[in-house]
Order: sequence, then structure tokens, then C-alpha cells
Amino acid sequence: MNTSPASFMRARRAVACRAAGAALLAFAALGATAQETTTRLPPAIAELYARAQVPLENVSVVVREAGAPSALLSHNAEKSMNPASVIKLVTTYAALELLGPAYAWKTDILFAGELKGSTLNGDLVLRGSGDPKLSVERLSQALKSLRERGLSTIRGDLLLDRNFFEPVDHDPAKFDGEPFKAYNVGPDALLLNYKTVRFNFAPSVDGRTVSVSPEVRPAQIDVVNRLRPTETACGEWRDRLVLDVHTVTPTQIRVTFTGNYPRSCGERSWSISLLDHVRFAGGVFASLWRELGGSWNGAVKLAATPADARQVSTIESPPLAEVVRDINKYSNNVMARQVFLTLSGELTKEPASAARSAQTIREWLSRKGIAAPELVLENGSGLSRNERISAGTLSAMLEAAWRSSVMPEFMSSMSVLGVDGTLRRRNRNDSVAGQAHVKSGTLNEAKALAGYVLDQAGRRWIVAVLVNHPNAGATQAAQDALLNWIYTQPVVVVTPLKL
Repeated sequence: MNTSPASFMRARRAVACRAAGAALLAFAALGATAQETTTRLPPAIAELYARAQVPLENVSVVVREAGAPSALLSHNAEKSMNPASVIKLVTTYAALELLGPAYAWKTDILFAGELKGSTLNGDLVLRGSGDPKLSVERLSQALKSLRERGLSTIRGDLLLDRNFFEPVDHDPAKFDGEPFKAYNVGPDALLLNYKTVRFNFAPSVDGRTVSVSPEVRPAQIDVVNRLRPTETACGEWRDRLVLDVHTVTPTQIRVTFTGNYPRSCGERSWSISLLDHVRFAGGVFASLWRELGGSWNGAVKLAATPADARQVSTIESPPLAEVVRDINKYSNNVMARQVFLTLSGELTKEPASAARSAQTIREWLSRKGIAAPELVLENGSGLSRNERISAGTLSAMLEAAWRSSVMPEFMSSMSVLGVDGTLRRRNRNDSVAGQAHVKSGTLNEAKALAGYVLDQAGRRWIVAVLVNHPNAGATQAAQDALLNWIYTQPVVVVTPLKL
């Protein structure tokens, strides 16, 4: 054996080189998880906020690799911000974990009275449990089944049992003065068809007139069509239509459409909220029962289900996993509010309330080790001036969801960037298109984005961006640039040292 000082030093250097090579390989395996957290936005992105005239103090950003112990980028992470519709991610993830992806709502039909032959001498009861997707089609099918089973005449009233939710004091005009807009519909334990009438518009075959046909017509609604076809480009076609809603009697309203409808638009639709929940449900029931050949001349009443009522039919909703996709991909506000309230109604076994549901979510986050002291939940949909969360809390929740058994359902509920949902037109020509599952949110002074990005090396990143400023709407370019920046994160390439 050669034991000279020179040979000893060569052997020692070889051991050190092997150790260094192993350490670098380990670092490469960790990828960006070993990178140091920075609080400074990339200069090109900071410049886009400057162009939008939004100070960086009004911007919160967290970017971290899923599973990493720390963030790659953390700017104002703990600042309390209005997240707009991004808060739906909190509501839907909580529901998936606490209720389960297969959870389904049930709407019961009951008889409160004596059935003689084909006649019910008593009341028919509809008892709701907050189903966000109770459609006219599903209610019609249930009533058709009753007709086929022999019921033809109801000699009593229609009782609506909405007691699964506490009474909700909802003013559809309060948020922005637009009471007929579908996004302003409030929650209800017997929400039917999102409480909206979908009007379909189309030029006639000969092009001389325009047809207006509601998909469902509650008994209280009359429609007057004064539209004229034009040869102009389609564009913002709704802006050329004038909607007038006139109360003819306490039980009857007239809906009039006037203006010009471009022939180039072809078939279009417009969903409008025209009645309160009670009149809408009663009016739809009356129309459906009449169309099915049934007889009923009673009143619509709010009442708890009588103790002696017997259940004769149940309408079951699609599973929660499907409902959550509709909520997040298309940012449906009233569906999110239904799910938010269901959390407390189902888990506390008390009438659902916003306060109970907010507490249920706070306790759930706490059990996950997410303190969220800044969290404010008003209705769980983001259609709120008061709701608050931080980018840090969003990031921690998205990290917990990544490790959760409901991760597949949760991630797939978000829009695929540049492909579907509310983000189908964003980043369509960028490399990141199709590589991110994200939820966006927009209010007058809030612009937000959160979700997951798969980078060019196959690593999954968590991103949360919140902007609160009068110019927030001008910061979309900065958000889009950040998504591209995440997608193009450099890959650490290590060349093993020659020993």
C-alpha cells in the first residue's frame, strides 16, 4: 500500500469529490425546493404592475413548488385581501373533504292528506335540502312519475319547506343595483333552476322577425316581444336589447323585450332572475303540473312539513364532485352559496347559516394547522365586499389540498388555462396554456388568481395572486406573465464531477 503524503491527499480529494457530487445530485433531485425564498417580484412582472399604476404594496403573491418546505416567491404573503371569486376554492375544498365527493342533496315530495283514487285531498309538500342543481327538468320528471302512478288532482295547497336553511335576508339589488342579473340570485333551501328564466333568441327562418322563447315559463309571467332584426355585427348584442319588467297585478308580471337583434348572432340565450324564490317555485310547479294534464287550484305556502306527511318521491342531485366543477369552472355564485350553507346545515344538524358555516370552515382549517387569522367569510362565493384571505393562507390550503385524498376532484374542478371554463380565452397562445388548473376572481377593485401550474420540467407549482386597488382590473397582463414565468422555471442540471 502506498502511504506517502501525496497519495494520502489524492485519496482524500477523491472522497471529497464523491461527497460533493452526491450532494449536488441530491440538490438536483429536490429541484426548486432547495431554492431560497425571495420577496421581490421578477423585474418584468413588477414593471407590468407599474404600467397598470398599481403599487406593489397592493399586490400579494406566493409561488411554491407543491410539497416544498418553503416558497420560491413570497410577496406580502400575510396581507389580508379581498379575493373575489377565488374564495370559492376555500368553500369547495372544505365541502369535498367534510361532505365527501359523492355527497348528494335530496329534495323530497310528500303527501299531507288522504289519497282517494287519483285525487289528493290535502297538500303536496316540496321539502328542500339546498340542492344547487335542482333543475326544472328533474322536477318535471318527478311530477311526471306521480302522474304515471295515478295522481291527477291536488285539492290542497303547495307547501314549500325551506327550513334546512335559516331565513336569508337577501336583496338582489344590494351588491351592484342589478336585481335581474343571474349572479345576484340569493341562496335558498328550495333553489330551483338557479331561480332564473332562460330566454332563447333567434332570427326567424325568413329573417323578418326575431323569436323569444323562455325555456321555462312560470305561470305568473307574460312575455311581450318587440324585437327587430338588423344586419349589424353581433358584438355586444345584449346592450342593444331593452328589458322592461312590469308588475301587472300582485301575482302577474309582464316582461317586454324591445330593441334590435343582429341576424348574425344566430341563436343566443339570456338568463334573467324575475321572481322571488317562493313565487318562482310555485309558478314553475303550476306550469309543469298543467302541462302534465294535472289539476290544481290551491295556494303556495311556506310551511314546515306536517308530522303525518308521507314521502312519495325523492329528487337526488348530481354528486358534489360534479357540482364543484360547475362552481369553480364557471364561477357560479349561487351554487357556491348553496354549498357554503350546506356545510353547517349538514354538519351541525341545525338550520344552516352563514355564521355557522364560516365557523365550520375555520375549525376545519385549524385542524389542518392553518391559522388564517385574517380570514373573513360572508357567503363563501366571493360576491362580497367584505370577504378576506391572504395569499399565504391560500397557498397553505392549496398545499394541503395537494396532499388530500380529494385532490383529483378539487384540481379538476378548476379551469384549465386557455382551454375551458372562465379562463378558456386566457394565455391561449402561450406555452403555459393547458398546463395550469386555476381559479380567477374579479370585482371592481379586486383581481385574483390561484391554483396549480405544471412547469416545463413536469414540476407542480402552487400560485396565489391577490390584487386590491382601483386599477386592479388592469393587472391581468401581470398575472398572465407570472403564469408564464412559473412554467419556464429553469431546471437544475448537474454534471457529475470527474473523480
